[in-house]
Amino acid sequence: MIDPFTAIAAATTAFNTVKKFVNAGQDFENTVGQMGKWYTAVSDFRRGQQMQKKPPLFKKVFSAGSVEEEALQLLMHEKKVLEQEKELQQMLNMRYGWGTWDELTHMRRQIKARRERDVYRQAQRQAAFVETIQIVIAIVLLLLLSGGLIYWIASVRGLV
Repeated sequence: MIDPFTAIAAATTAFNTVKKFVNAGQDFENTVGQMGKWYTAVSDFRRGQQMQKKPPLFKKVFSAGSVEEEALQLLMHEKKVLEQEKELQQMLNMRYGWGTWDELTHMRRQIKARRERDVYRQAQRQAAFVETIQIVIAIVLLLLLSGGLIYWIASVRGLV
C-alpha cells in the first residue's frame, strides 16, 4: 500500500529542489527531473489517501493514533500540495508563457490514465495478495490452536 505520509515527504523534497534550482538561476529545463519526481510523489500521495479510506483488515485492527489526527494530517498535507502546485504553475507560466500549465495539465491527464491502468492495478493486486495470505495464515493458526485444544481435552479425559 502506498503510504501518503512517505509520498508527501518525497513531494516536499522534490519541490524544494525545484525551488533551489530556479532561485539559483538554472534553466527550468534542468529542473524537469525534479518536477517529475514531485508529480509522481503527489500522485502516490493522492492514491494513498484513497487507499486509506479502505484500509486492510489488520491495519483497521492494529492502527495507532486517532482518526481525527490522521484526517488532520492528510488535510494539511493536501493543502501543502496545493500551495506547491500553485507555485509551480506560476514558475512554468512565467518561463514559457501563459497556457503552458494548461498544456501540462492535459498531458498529465493522459499519462495518469495510463498509469492508473498499469502501476496502480499491480499495487492493488499485490496488496490484495498480501492480505489474503495474512487471512489464510490466521485461519490456519486458529485451526491448529483449536485442534491442539481438542486433542488436549481428549487426552485429559483419556479418550486418546
